[in-house]
Amino acid sequence: MAELIFLGTGGGRFATITQKRRTGGIRLIIGDLHMHLDPGPGALVYSLQERLNPQKLKAVLVSHAHPDHYNDAEILIEAMTKGATKKRGYLIAPRSVLRGNEICGPAISQYHQNLPKATYELKPGDKVDIENIKIYATKAEHTDPDTIGFRFSIPGTGDIAYTSDTNYYEEIAKYYRGVKLLILCVMRPAGQPWKGHMTTEDAIKILQDAQPKSAIITHFGMKMIFKSPKAEAKMMEKETGIPIIAAEDGMRIKIEREIQVVRKRQAAGLTQYLQ
Repeated sequence: MAELIFLGTGGGRFATITQKRRTGGIRLIIGDLHMHLDPGPGALVYSLQERLNPQKLKAVLVSHAHPDHYNDAEILIEAMTKGATKKRGYLIAPRSVLRGNEICGPAISQYHQNLPKATYELKPGDKVDIENIKIYATKAEHTDPDTIGFRFSIPGTGDIAYTSDTNYYEEIAKYYRGVKLLILCVMRPAGQPWKGHMTTEDAIKILQDAQPKSAIITHFGMKMIFKSPKAEAKMMEKETGIPIIAAEDGMRIKIEREIQVVRKRQAAGLTQYLQ
């Protein structure tokens, strides 16, 4: 079984500045393997609020060198390494995050890069194995040219993938075909494009080509938040025939044979199942 906890569903400058939606990234738990994906501002605090001990982390993954994706990475690395006292865990990121490029980065200090057991620099097509979980770097087209997405191959569960921030491009769907669950960073609603980011129209094209079993949209900018991610997800589901849900802050996903979605306001017992 795998579990996803959305510690943030916001993205972009103004969602980050206002915290209209949190920007803490995603905790992925597979058995005893705890990984934090794109720990933006608030990742540490929101982890503690959700009773997710950051010292249980065994991997920190950063998709690119923008603050809404990397801001809390260093403190999570310190937690993962027991306050920098134990050589443990893994840092996985592209060149921009670790060494910098002509536009941005580096985003994590050399000191913090040396704390984990291993640090892996990935580019599209690369693969790393962490405790029997294969992690593939997927191609993204973003304003940080080294941006990558991630695809996780989980024995007995299926594949989960995360696009990160990206334009739509013609071959993007090939990285995500056959996944059980595809998490798409959809910054903007239909008809309101922004360079380097995805609109719901872009996401629809990816879904129609990749045909995942189910999908979640997240990483919403202010225009998307005000337009209603839930309404956009319903429109996308109607267009594609694929079960789609708009992530909410604090939402938990349990992935077994079925995918059980539990929202924070589930005190009344609300559940939803994606087949």
